[in-house]
Amino acid sequence: MNKNELIAKISDDTDLSKADTTRAVDAVFDTITAQLSKEEEVRLVGFGTFSVSHRKATEGRNPRTGEKIHIPASKQPKFKAGKQLKDSVNR
Repeated sequence: MNKNELIAKISDDTDLSKADTTRAVDAVFDTITAQLSKEEEVRLVGFGTFSVSHRKATEGRNPRTGEKIHIPASKQPKFKAGKQLKDSVNR
């Protein structure tokens, strides 16, 4: 399912217009993104938790040449599924 299919499904389920549903879905995604950019968790009880993980700088190798390369430190978004979500998937 892609974003447009998600919007269409939510619109059908809630009797909201597609325009209103699009604004709502975009607002949810924008809010989660904004909180993660401030390195704050977004915890949705029963669904899961969005958080930011820190990766240290490391040294790797170019697989073609074997040359050492520097891999800079970075922040990665992370999602951990909640119990309700896990249980509904594993039925």
